[in-house]
Amino acid sequence: MSKPPAPRTRLRRMHEKAACDRGTLHAILDAMPLAHVGHLVDGAPVVTPTLQWRTGDRIYWHGSSASRMVKAALAAEVCVTVSCVDGMVLARSGLEHSVAFRSAMVFGRATMLTDPEAKAEALRQMMERLFPGRWESLRPMTAQELKATAVLSLPLDEASAKIGGPEPEDPPEDPAWPVWAGHLPMATATGAPVPAAGLAPGLAVPDYLTRFRWG
Repeated sequence: MSKPPAPRTRLRRMHEKAACDRGTLHAILDAMPLAHVGHLVDGAPVVTPTLQWRTGDRIYWHGSSASRMVKAALAAEVCVTVSCVDGMVLARSGLEHSVAFRSAMVFGRATMLTDPEAKAEALRQMMERLFPGRWESLRPMTAQELKATAVLSLPLDEASAKIGGPEPEDPPEDPAWPVWAGHLPMATATGAPVPAAGLAPGLAVPDYLTRFRWG
């Protein structure tokens, strides 16, 4: 379902790249677990990379309960950004070069999960989104580990998506210029799983690792 953009999510420039439908926003968030959380620390801007995951119309991320990122995210509004790079776009002039990309920005006031069961369930959902079926095989978290981990959440009420396509946007007089133009596709590659030192013998590589993809 499309939602009219709010003042902070409306694109002022290149509005043709905006995507207002919720499905596109969800797809971008689901495609790239890596997010950057922008917040203020002692009045100065700080951007912290972290893993995010979506459940319904909320995104979640986690960090140390004692971290400054968590404290700052709870003290004021934050901006969470997720970006996927799909290629480089080469035009006929230098300033028309660009990037093929998908990005999402979410604004708002984060809340922290305080109920231990809700927090554990959110962390389970993070693991299951990345590696379906792995959670049940892991050593259970201890109460201290759960206490030391903060899980933050933000609704997608104020969010926007932006997509840059692969075609160069040359002015009408430029296509005749004798230089190659087009796009160079890029993708995140997943390598073969590498076992940890001291891994117990006889443990096969799980199927969810051989199937793992992102981007």
